[in-house]
Amino acid sequence: MKTTFLAASVAVILFSQPVFAHQAGDFIARAGSVTVRPSESSDDVLGLGEFNVSNNTQLGLTFGYMITDNIGVELLAATPFSHRVGLNSTGDIAKVKQLPPSLMAQYYFGDPQDKLRPYVGIGVNYTTFYDAHFNQKGQDLGLSDLSVKHSWGLAGQAGLDYNVSENWLLNMSVWYMDIDTTILFKARRRAAVHSYRYQTVGVYVWRGLSFLMVVGQQKRAQARPRCKT
Repeated sequence: MKTTFLAASVAVILFSQPVFAHQAGDFIARAGSVTVRPSESSDDVLGLGEFNVSNNTQLGLTFGYMITDNIGVELLAATPFSHRVGLNSTGDIAKVKQLPPSLMAQYYFGDPQDKLRPYVGIGVNYTTFYDAHFNQKGQDLGLSDLSVKHSWGLAGQAGLDYNVSENWLLNMSVWYMDIDTTILFKARRRAAVHSYRYQTVGVYVWRGLSFLMVVGQQKRAQARPRCKT
């Protein structure tokens, strides 16, 4: 009877311990699907209307570091996003790929032992465009030599972590990126280059799993409440 009671007491102590995460010195690696939803506007293109850009979903990766229990920094990376570019009057006429690395300063609300940790962030985004080309429909319209200039802009985010254990987190977040670029191309095989300004707020919707690398194991052990004998 005493052995059973002791085992039950130990089990209660073990499973009632709070999960400590997001503490100073911890590294957080996140992986998940991220969907880009551009909200764009552009100059009128050859009298055919504005550019429109398709959504795209890719594998997203972020790497974060907790400076304090509430302040962190995070770097966003992802596999290349591929977008179809078109006009309302013509449909899709081109494709372009982009990568949007972003560096954020973050503030986490609550305490390390909280299961839910909402956070917000603000930072800078650099979007690099490459492999831009017109498809056959665009070429049939006499368009060629497509290029898209890289962009610097502000970025913001809001997210929520759910602490599953000391090392694993579930995460959802939304990133906002201000992208302001110039699209260049030639029309009807003429030497003149047409230049159009393109602005968008890229909404990046993130769903994924996070791994938290605990650097301060001894610190965490000391931070947990001890059972009095």
